[in-house]
Amino acid sequence: MTKEAIPKFKSEDEEREFWSTHDATKFIDLSQAQPARFPELKPSLKIISIRLPESLLDSIKVIAHKKDVPYQSLMKMLLAEAVERELRTKS
Repeated sequence: MTKEAIPKFKSEDEEREFWSTHDATKFIDLSQAQPARFPELKPSLKIISIRLPESLLDSIKVIAHKKDVPYQSLMKMLLAEAVERELRTKS
């Protein structure tokens, strides 16, 4: 089966509009597709500022030191666990 040629686009907006109204299977031979791996891809991060009582931050740093992890990494882990737990209890 012959596939249609993908047109040349003048901008990302033009390309985005095109793909929102066209079926990619008419242009791409999916039988030739191969799995892709992106081992270096890191999730998007957003820098925030948070005010914590000094005693809480000191406690977090002590725990992080005992676990031999950076305290900010520990904070992310603890937040992720709490959010996951909260989402489970709300379901």
